[in-house]
Amino acid sequence: MSQSRRRYTPEYKDEAVKLVIDSGRPVSAIAKDLGINEGTLGSWVATWRRTHQGEEEPLSMSDRARLKELEKENRELRMEREFLSKATAFFAQRHQ
Repeated sequence: MSQSRRRYTPEYKDEAVKLVIDSGRPVSAIAKDLGINEGTLGSWVATWRRTHQGEEEPLSMSDRARLKELEKENRELRMEREFLSKATAFFAQRHQ
């Protein structure tokens, strides 16, 4: 008794891969939802990642705003650290 092999259209494969990439959910969960083999979907995702390696999606407006906030916070924390380092050195010298 032989089973016929299911064929998937390129569009179906692309949509399934996009679900994995965009949702951040595990391949196993999406494969189960779609009723396909986890290994099959995993190989589609791996192929997509190889062909799209090095490509980055442009940042959304909210991502850009968040990045600016984090950069500002990083600058402030570096300044605080530098100040505390100098203050520690000053008081260590004075205490000797």
